[in-house]
Amino acid sequence: MANPTLTNPVHSPKNNGTTETTKGTENHVTAANHLENAAKHHKEAAKHHENGDHEKAALSTIKAHGHVAVATDAQRKDAKEHAENN
Repeated sequence: MANPTLTNPVHSPKNNGTTETTKGTENHVTAANHLENAAKHHKEAAKHHENGDHEKAALSTIKAHGHVAVATDAQRKDAKEHAENN
């Protein structure tokens, strides 16, 4: 999942723009995208609750939780890669 706005990530002297940097960038972008989607679904859930549609609110909440789970996995991957390579 490449992001054109992240074409020049900061490289540590250790990796010099290698695959490690690409993996790190992908993990951060993946986490950020899923957290943004989670926030969107939580806002939708709140609107559904305000409108009295609790079933739709529950579905939006489940979607939000799924995005948080995927974001958390990407964060764990990134932390693991940092621990292994530093």
